[in-house]
Amino acid sequence: MSMKLGNVPVIVVSSAKIAKEMFTIHDIAISDRPGLTGQQKLSYNGKDIAFSTYSDYWREIRKISVLHLFNVKQVNSFAPIRRDEVFHMIQEISNISDKFEPINLSETLLSLSSSIICRAAFGKSYRETSSVRGTFDELVHEAQAILAGFFWADYFPMLGWMDKVTGMASRLEKCFQKLDAFYQELIDEHMSPNRPKSMEGDILDILIKFKEGSTNSIGISWENIKAILMNIFVGGTDASSAVVTWAMTALLKTPDAMRRVQLEIRSLLGKKPFVDEDDIQKLPYFKAVIKEAMRFYPPIPLIAPRVATKLCFIDGYEIQPRTQIFFNFWSIARDPEYWKNPNEFLPDRFLDSKIDYRGQDFGLIPFGSGRRACPGISLGVATVELALANLLYAFDWGLPDGITGEHVETDSSPGITMHKKNALCLMAKSYI
Repeated sequence: MSMKLGNVPVIVVSSAKIAKEMFTIHDIAISDRPGLTGQQKLSYNGKDIAFSTYSDYWREIRKISVLHLFNVKQVNSFAPIRRDEVFHMIQEISNISDKFEPINLSETLLSLSSSIICRAAFGKSYRETSSVRGTFDELVHEAQAILAGFFWADYFPMLGWMDKVTGMASRLEKCFQKLDAFYQELIDEHMSPNRPKSMEGDILDILIKFKEGSTNSIGISWENIKAILMNIFVGGTDASSAVVTWAMTALLKTPDAMRRVQLEIRSLLGKKPFVDEDDIQKLPYFKAVIKEAMRFYPPIPLIAPRVATKLCFIDGYEIQPRTQIFFNFWSIARDPEYWKNPNEFLPDRFLDSKIDYRGQDFGLIPFGSGRRACPGISLGVATVELALANLLYAFDWGLPDGITGEHVETDSSPGITMHKKNALCLMAKSYI
């Protein structure tokens, strides 16, 4: 679908076939970013990975992220953090279930992903301080809203003054100042000779060493580091919790799938008290459930827009330079030309299938595809797998009295990440 928003031509891609053509044939031609107001401000004028222009700087900063921040060794080094935080989550749920009280699983999972990101990226834990954790979560939500927000200046430059009238300009500035102060506090703590041992080897520590070592061609500055922290802070916190919440929602609405995946996990574990990451590799149906959850309820339904840098022809359409291209993953993931029974939750479709979510199968691109795909896939998926596996193993789940699976709503709230509009509140009964 093509349109014009102000003077800006816009295309929305809703077909897996066209997405494949774009990502395989024209990926270089559409690898730029549009430079939207909110994204540019919060990324320190494109000094991050996600929103920077397609340039030598972007290639270098992405190489650093792939080779040093999110490589397999680094992701594995955070495994004890993931295990510790998931263990504490299970303990908290057990304490609530013993009182026969409902568990706000949406809130619990957001707290989990926030705690894991804070410890892995910043070497800090906010789990024990509810007021600080609440402020942290509010800051994430506000940054998400700003990044997804509409600014008149982006599409109607002559009406840019409207951003002041609507309050978006001041809202953006306040959000930026709060985030900048948060990053600066983290940097100051990491630079202190009395910093805690937990900060050694975290993501911020690695970035500081790159800055001090000058081992790269771009000369990393503090603004570069803050911009990358923004990607991790905003992008890494919400998506993992959303995937697990939606997976639990889908399983509650599909009892046969719930029984089957729990039986698979429990048959493998026997009397073990906890599902470890090595165990997960032996659970094919569980892996299929996660893939199907990402397809059926995509955590980021509208992938970050790209911009065409030169004229290209896609599926017979002429794409002019400066055209903004949005990939509607919600529609792509339910494309009837790609998927059989696309509107049904069917994990079996991924059994004995090589289809994966890493960007090579164009009907399943929750992390994007091509050069601008998310480099932190492995870190996010590791959290999703460990959290969901232990939730399914440790508890039998039910709905509060008077509610059945058919009544579990699936409305979503606005924002870059698709969260359930209403929290998923469940009853848990301990299995182990």
